[in-house]
Amino acid sequence: MSNVIISICIPAYKRTDFLQRLLDSISIQTFKDFEVLITDDSPTGEVEILCKEYEGQFKVSYCKNKKVLGSPENWNEAIRKAEGLWIKLMHDDDWFADEYCLEKFANRISDSHSFIFSGYRNVYLNTDSKAATYVISSRQKKMLDKDPYNLLKQNFIGHPSTTLIKNNLAEWYDNSFKWVVDIEFYIRYLLENKQYAIIKEPLINIGMSSSQITASVFRNPDVEIPENIRFMKKMKKGVLKNIFVYDYFWRLIRNLSIRNEKMIAQYYSGKVPIVLRKIIQHQKLLPASVLKTGFISKPVMFVSYLLNRLAGRL
Repeated sequence: MSNVIISICIPAYKRTDFLQRLLDSISIQTFKDFEVLITDDSPTGEVEILCKEYEGQFKVSYCKNKKVLGSPENWNEAIRKAEGLWIKLMHDDDWFADEYCLEKFANRISDSHSFIFSGYRNVYLNTDSKAATYVISSRQKKMLDKDPYNLLKQNFIGHPSTTLIKNNLAEWYDNSFKWVVDIEFYIRYLLENKQYAIIKEPLINIGMSSSQITASVFRNPDVEIPENIRFMKKMKKGVLKNIFVYDYFWRLIRNLSIRNEKMIAQYYSGKVPIVLRKIIQHQKLLPASVLKTGFISKPVMFVSYLLNRLAGRL
């Protein structure tokens, strides 16, 4: 390890216009005790050419991956090369909101916690319009403190770019996931490391576009079904007793319009957990169009939850 405080890790893939905006936002930061590591999955040399333009502005290391790693292994590759005491993962389509953001992250570094996250703002890149700011509420913080699995109700933390994490992990992001990769990591991390810090300011702009991995797999059963079954099997025993976790899988089946077990078999060849099979059976009792209505779906979900809990399946 070097004496650098923060390693800004950027997994890159093409999109040099986005990456340039991120690097420009880094170049104006008032906090200077950082390094930048860029691992590149691109087939061409455009990212490398862009990185060379910043060599005189801050410490930047560029590495062309020998083979395409994909998301999230490219994230892990950047982190593996980091020498800083703390990891600031930044996706190439995200950027710092102003010049003081990294300083505000650094000011929250402490021996009392190893995980820091800030608020953020979504920016729709096609229109450059800004959505509402997201900052965790007091109620959401209580839910997170009570059980990290409550993140399955809503991702209170946000995208990985909102985080600053101590560089002391042997295992980072699970490369078998794409859709649930950040949630799975946050839950796994916070179950082991209870202390965290919050910056209740939107320090990160999150670029929203159709080229994002999450956009490409949203409501795609080929991705969501096998990933979420693996996710369920990876969870600690008894976690489905948390009704928010149960509701997460209820909504998964409902939103993907899975109406029978044969449909699951199209996307997953292994053994389907009995709880998912029962959820499918319970949802079949109502037309799919009716289930999409929240005030109907919620009470039906609750009855399904009670039946599975009473039967000892959770």
